[in-house]
Amino acid sequence: MSQRREVPLIQLLPNLMTIGALCAGLMAIRLGAAGRFPEAVALILVAAVLDGLDGRVARFLKSESPMGAELDSLADFLNFGAAPGLLMSFWAFPGRPDIGLGAAVIYVVCCVLRLARFNVGNAAAAALSRQGRFQGVPSPAGALLSMLPLYLHYLWPTWPNLPEPAVAVWLVFVGVLMISPFGTPSLKSVRVPTEKASFAVVGGVAMIVLLLRYPWATLSTLSTAYLIVVVHAGVRSLLRRS
Repeated sequence: MSQRREVPLIQLLPNLMTIGALCAGLMAIRLGAAGRFPEAVALILVAAVLDGLDGRVARFLKSESPMGAELDSLADFLNFGAAPGLLMSFWAFPGRPDIGLGAAVIYVVCCVLRLARFNVGNAAAAALSRQGRFQGVPSPAGALLSMLPLYLHYLWPTWPNLPEPAVAVWLVFVGVLMISPFGTPSLKSVRVPTEKASFAVVGGVAMIVLLLRYPWATLSTLSTAYLIVVVHAGVRSLLRRS
């Protein structure tokens, strides 16, 4: 008779956080289908925050497991692939669902390929990871980038929206960035001198305040700045190869 193994309840916290992120992604799709786009974007942001925390909590509690890794990857597919793809399709293509669905499918497929490549791992990705970089745009960042036209719509509501084909091209472009082979910056590689740590904390608090007070301006600025960094990294990678 095998001895029953007991697990401390606290060690289930990382998986519960991942499940919470999954529920946020599901609700984001539901709200997007109902036309409640600001709330849907907020829930995808909640999912991104939980995704950034669950792995760190698991390492802190020493509760990493193969099941947790698989659960995290499946949640990422829903939260940063299906949810933003469908959300953009609901918002941008009310009159041309064929174009919207096609662009959303390409974006979601690129996200799945990105996650599969990350799970399997390869020499190029491992080399970039040792340098503190990702191979291609990570799926949470891709999700936030994909919704940039939506941020701009709410930031300047009186301006005309981008044409539907332009939004479709944007979704495909972000999908290609996720599966691209060049290195992109990772916050994990950022180091702050001890004497300046307090300034970094204040900066983080200020960012949260701006996000709560001016969400669309903050998201638009962050997305645009990150896009510039990614494009610069891609151009440098092409120049080195030429």
